[in-house]
Amino acid sequence: MSYRFLSTLALPVGAALAAAAAGSQLLCEPAEIPRGEKACGKEAKATNNKWWPGREQKRPTRNGKCNLTGWWENELGSRMHVSTVDNEGNFSGEYHTAVSSAEKPIEPSPLIGSQHWDEDGQCTFGFTVNWKKFSDSTAVFVGQCFAGDVEEEILQTSWLLREKVDALPSDWKATRTGRNTFTRMG
Repeated sequence: MSYRFLSTLALPVGAALAAAAAGSQLLCEPAEIPRGEKACGKEAKATNNKWWPGREQKRPTRNGKCNLTGWWENELGSRMHVSTVDNEGNFSGEYHTAVSSAEKPIEPSPLIGSQHWDEDGQCTFGFTVNWKKFSDSTAVFVGQCFAGDVEEEILQTSWLLREKVDALPSDWKATRTGRNTFTRMG
């Protein structure tokens, strides 16, 4: 016998759910392997190197503290300004997107959010951007701030963007998803 690796990315959702319901393990099924090696460990390492090169990055130290206040820019050139974060972790600011499918000219849009502090200073956060000035859409971002003693602060985010559609049959195309990495502007 050998380990079988099933990529959940390659499986349709229905097949993945059916496999899980049948008691199958989606990533690895236990088996005997010659020389006692664990295929899953090798596959995981290969996956990190080949498909997710950023996963091998050095982790931030515990002494670094994240501070969301200030100007941030992502890889697309979008910028955001986070105003002072209050004692409860609430904040507001403005988002200046560099990309849009709207027909109207892009304008800065209000953002409002909240963060959660941990003892190690690597906060998680979420915020909403209302594009009401130029678009009929709203976006929500969630993420985590990473900071070390000598490393710059990085905001790793995932987002959902909901566009208004005219009728229920068009609902399928109304939500987009993505990821952005923000760095502090100098």
